[in-house]
Amino acid sequence: MLLQIFKSKIHCVKITQAELNYVGSITIDEELMEAANLYEGERVQIVNNNNGERIETYIIRGERGTGTICLNGAAARRAQVGDVVIIISYALMTQEEAKAHKPTIIFPDENNRLS
Repeated sequence: MLLQIFKSKIHCVKITQAELNYVGSITIDEELMEAANLYEGERVQIVNNNNGERIETYIIRGERGTGTICLNGAAARRAQVGDVVIIISYALMTQEEAKAHKPTIIFPDENNRLS
């Protein structure tokens, strides 16, 4: 049996852009992706702390060191620039893998940068 387990989280980053006229996804600064153990194309859940919205989409790699967190396409209607969101990923694991797993959690600063 496989379990869906919390894998990674970028905790409380600000939306820097919302681009409605795009195919869809979330663009995340490559530095944040690497620190949080996230991959381009990976499915993520985005929780908006400002309005309670929860959406799922996939990641596009953003320019390193920019702090970019950009909702694209229809997702852009679910948040405004400046909203604070949590980005969460999950992974399928066996019970044994889940017992040993330690999720990766990062806490960027108010400018979406790592300390």
